[in-house]
Amino acid sequence: MIAAPELQTEFHYTQDTDTRFSSDTDFDDPDGRNAIIGKGKAKKGKKGPGEKGKGVGKGAGRMNGHHQENGMENVMLFEVSVVDDWIESYKYDRDVALLDLINFFIQCSGCKGVVTGEMFHNMQNSEIIRKMTEEFDEDSGDYPLTMAGPQWKKFKSSFCEFIGVLVRQCQYSIIYDEYMMDTVISLLTGLSDSQVRAFRHTSTLAAMKLMTALVNVALNLSINMDNTQRQYEAERNKMIGKRANDRLELLLQKRKELQENQDEIENMMNAIFKGVFVHRYRDAIAEIRAICIEEIGVWMKMYSDAFLNDSYLKYVGWTMHDKQGEVRLKCLTALQGLYYNRELNAKLELFTSRFKDRIVSMTLDKEYDVAVQAIKLLTLVLHSSDEVLTAEDCESVYHLVYSAHRPVAVAAGEFLFKKLFSHRDPEDDSMPKRRGRQSVNANLIKTTVFFFLESELHEHAAYLVDSMWDCAGEILKDWECMISLLLDEPLPGEEALTDRQETALIEIMLCTIRQAAECHPPVGRGTGKRVLTAKEKKTQLDDRTRMTELFAISLPALLAKYSVDAEKVTNLLQLPQFFDLEIYTTGRLEKHLDSLLRQIREIVEKHTDTDVLEACSKTYHSLCNEEFTIFNRVDIARSQLLDEQVDKFNRLLEDFLQEGEDPDEDDAYQVLSTLKRITAFHNAHDLSKWDLFTSNYKLLNTGIENGDMPEQIVIHALQCTHYVILWSLAKVSEGTSKKEDMLILRKQMRAFCLMCQRYLTSVNTAVKEQAFTILCDLLLIFSHQIISGGREALEPLVYTPEASLQSDLLNFILDHVFIDQDEDSNSTDGQQDDEAGKIEALHKRRNLLAAYCKLIIYNVVEINTGADIFKQYMRYYNDYGDIIKETMSKTRQIDKIQCAKTLILSLQQLFNEMLSDLGPSFDRSSSAFCGIKELARRFSLTFGLDQLKTREAIAMLHKDGIEFAFKEPNPQGEGHPPLNLAFLDILSEFSSKLMRQDKRTVHMYLERFMTFQMALQREDCWLPLISYRNSLQAGGDDDTMSVVSGISSRGSSVRSKKAKPATGKRKLPEGKTESSSSSSEVWMSREQSMQTPIMMPSPHLTSTIMREPKRLRPEESYMGTPQPQHHQTPMDYNRRGTGLMEDDEEPIVEDVMMSSEGRIEDLNEGMDFDTMDIDLPPSKNRRERSELKPDFFDPASIMDESVRSTHFLGYDAFQR
Repeated sequence: MIAAPELQTEFHYTQDTDTRFSSDTDFDDPDGRNAIIGKGKAKKGKKGPGEKGKGVGKGAGRMNGHHQENGMENVMLFEVSVVDDWIESYKYDRDVALLDLINFFIQCSGCKGVVTGEMFHNMQNSEIIRKMTEEFDEDSGDYPLTMAGPQWKKFKSSFCEFIGVLVRQCQYSIIYDEYMMDTVISLLTGLSDSQVRAFRHTSTLAAMKLMTALVNVALNLSINMDNTQRQYEAERNKMIGKRANDRLELLLQKRKELQENQDEIENMMNAIFKGVFVHRYRDAIAEIRAICIEEIGVWMKMYSDAFLNDSYLKYVGWTMHDKQGEVRLKCLTALQGLYYNRELNAKLELFTSRFKDRIVSMTLDKEYDVAVQAIKLLTLVLHSSDEVLTAEDCESVYHLVYSAHRPVAVAAGEFLFKKLFSHRDPEDDSMPKRRGRQSVNANLIKTTVFFFLESELHEHAAYLVDSMWDCAGEILKDWECMISLLLDEPLPGEEALTDRQETALIEIMLCTIRQAAECHPPVGRGTGKRVLTAKEKKTQLDDRTRMTELFAISLPALLAKYSVDAEKVTNLLQLPQFFDLEIYTTGRLEKHLDSLLRQIREIVEKHTDTDVLEACSKTYHSLCNEEFTIFNRVDIARSQLLDEQVDKFNRLLEDFLQEGEDPDEDDAYQVLSTLKRITAFHNAHDLSKWDLFTSNYKLLNTGIENGDMPEQIVIHALQCTHYVILWSLAKVSEGTSKKEDMLILRKQMRAFCLMCQRYLTSVNTAVKEQAFTILCDLLLIFSHQIISGGREALEPLVYTPEASLQSDLLNFILDHVFIDQDEDSNSTDGQQDDEAGKIEALHKRRNLLAAYCKLIIYNVVEINTGADIFKQYMRYYNDYGDIIKETMSKTRQIDKIQCAKTLILSLQQLFNEMLSDLGPSFDRSSSAFCGIKELARRFSLTFGLDQLKTREAIAMLHKDGIEFAFKEPNPQGEGHPPLNLAFLDILSEFSSKLMRQDKRTVHMYLERFMTFQMALQREDCWLPLISYRNSLQAGGDDDTMSVVSGISSRGSSVRSKKAKPATGKRKLPEGKTESSSSSSEVWMSREQSMQTPIMMPSPHLTSTIMREPKRLRPEESYMGTPQPQHHQTPMDYNRRGTGLMEDDEEPIVEDVMMSSEGRIEDLNEGMDFDTMDIDLPPSKNRRERSELKPDFFDPASIMDESVRSTHFLGYDAFQR
């Protein structure tokens, strides 16, 4: 007997889906001894000859036509044992056994109901299912296929395996008895049409696996029929004397029986396909649709002669437009199994031509997994035929090698490799292997270079290399060939590389070396460095050794050839960073090291480009490693180079600064070029022993006094002095320096900060930007943060900027960051003509703003200085919105109250600016006022939904706003509103963030500033006061916010029926409020005891009984739905809904039907598909087959019949 509870703990064996349903059949019995003899007694539930022996013996030890290991035999023992027990029960009493099987499916769906024998005999399946639906547990949306936990992890695979074993063990007689399969198919068809998701999901899975098992049986029957036919033909072609007529009769009888069995199986498959698949492949639940598509792919792959035609392929093609990624993914994986077999390509031609464009478009799918599989599918299509994909199709995949998502890029790289590199000349394979530019890889490397140049994404060579690393690693690591292409002369008749191609080849070569040495993808393509396996570590070491041996010898020659080309030299100089420096000694390559150092020295003396000089500096830094024996040799060369440069700089500077002598351009150029070299080296090397601070400070001071110092000299002098300060700080931080060194550093740092502050007023924009950036860095480094982490000894170095310096920094930001694009284009020497220049300028301004915002976040400057930044939030939202928003978030974490004060201060500043521009009698519908109000609304949204956390901050914000509104009395007298009264209209945007009890307190505080005449005014000029009062008084009924954090519309909708009265929920926060004694709430608690007789607050209806019948959804309650109140209805002028839900929550909507009906109908135009339609012969035992829908293969009828799908979500609460 089958019991569902046993499955929960013991059904835990898994099998591969593709081969799960193959089994031993008559194909393994060519003599036909185990064949079905007839439809008599054997079809009435009795086991055929040897059936049980096959099930327990060969079925357990030999599965899917392949011999299995002992462990796999153990895996099958439980399923086979259970099925065999059930077969014995079925032979004894098939009604009892089928009842047991029916309850098995019911209980596997998670239903606790039981089908009794009386129900089984007296009720139709639809009535039984309706009864089970009524007994279903609606309190939980979980069922076995969706439940979590170790006991359910393998339930699905074990459940599917059981169905496969059941069919395999019954395939010789029981499935043909016209009773068991009819009952099971009718039950599963009815359950698959249920409103209950658990029934629908479980039965669809069972039906699809049952279909797969039947397809396997049909395939084996087809093979046996072919074998029988061949045996019959062979016997009949014998001579009459040798022909065995008895054997001919047996073969004819066997073929007839096999044909009858085949017809029976096809009828069953047709019933399942039309009764379940045709409806469920477009089910409202994505998991159910995915099951259908996955299984139809198995059928087409397993039994291609019957299923691989356009009548079935169209379902996969249509479903590629599914709105859920997991369903689209199943379509692609199903097609991959078909395109992988080249023998099936002919049957896929029409499908490929019809749906190729859709597959190509799916390479840009928003789901990365889908995009990856789409590219892999196109690679298989390309592998099968070169003519299918056009050049435009291929180009749409090519550019994906630069994708930031590595799996997508790797798949595109494999496609590119198949397309460009798989067509090799046959002569290349027959010719002996050659090296260098004569090797086979030479043309492939050239092809890579050509592709890189044509893609016009030259800065992304590292991403191209990473994309092709897995499939073309052997080609990309042929560095010997690359060196030969760069150094050797071209062969006769060979076209030499152009200068642009050589530059690209050097860049690609550098990227391949970096990839081989670091073994991780470039920035943006990985989540972090992963742990390498032992094999990968060995490969990494071997590659580093080989690259070092090659380039240690060839790099000096490459540098000598391209010494005048800055771009090529910059890339070549990065190669030593990836060398294994020990090989210089073990390989006796010291002479090549000396040659390399000479070339670097010549390049330093020859170039003034910053990138080249920094590359030289980094190369010296890499080679100057004390762990290796070459350190002394490199250190001597470095010291000699720097000695010459510093001496030259001091000599030139002394002549350059002589009084009374006007420096000519040659002297200025010599000073600048030498200063560039020193600055570049000071970035990576400690040059403290040369005392560069004095000379640079003297140069900067002269530039301030005279005002005619060249721009680039000042910029590099500031940068060099900055490096001097940082290297001195590093030495002091180590704790080995003297006390005098700290005092000197303190003096130099403060003097340099004053110098940079003076340069903030320079007429040159580039100089001011450099001074500002350095100032922000120094103020952050030498702030109070410097003594954290046990470095209290550095406390004398702490530097707090004075008010004048803070003001100068803020003015710089306002003058150079918050400007229009057109204004900035005039200050960058006309470089903003092109779009790239504008983007570069925007990046520069963003960096300047970020540098200043860091000072606010780390409390280096006062938080209230952020008011001038915050007020620009709306105007420059597209350019700096993310930076400003993050700054507000960080400052709120530091001090909520001070942040709130800063926000209200920014609004006050904007209000004052508007008054100065428009005058006190401005129109509140003007764009300026509406802009301030919109900014206030945005500020309000940043406080989130948790009112308890922001309670004090919001209260202080209202306090400052009220004081500001009544701060300036009207000169015309008390009968006229204060000048800033309109600010209350802006302040009302924050009223929704007040808790209910705080609204009453704020209202009482407002009354302190009001007179009796103000309360009676109703003119338009007093509308801000009326509107603000109403926003405070509406809190008693309109406050639907919970003070408990984490509330959501989804949770409230689910629990709405069981929710307690709202008043009960609010008692706890009020208790907390009464117990709080924050200093910021002193004014609030003081006002609790004050009641002005003239301005008594209007009473509110807060009874839960009166509000409960009209419980509002969160969305409705925030949109100003009128509530029953005794006071006057609030007058809402120019006011939106408070909008708390706008940026924080979205309505929960679950679509029922796929949103691609029109698209599918368009796809179906011009398609002439035939449908497999097997006529069901009449049978007295097929109870419900007559109730099945006739034919749903027409796509229009599929998508028009919406009743089957639309009613699925009537049981929506249970589904979740």
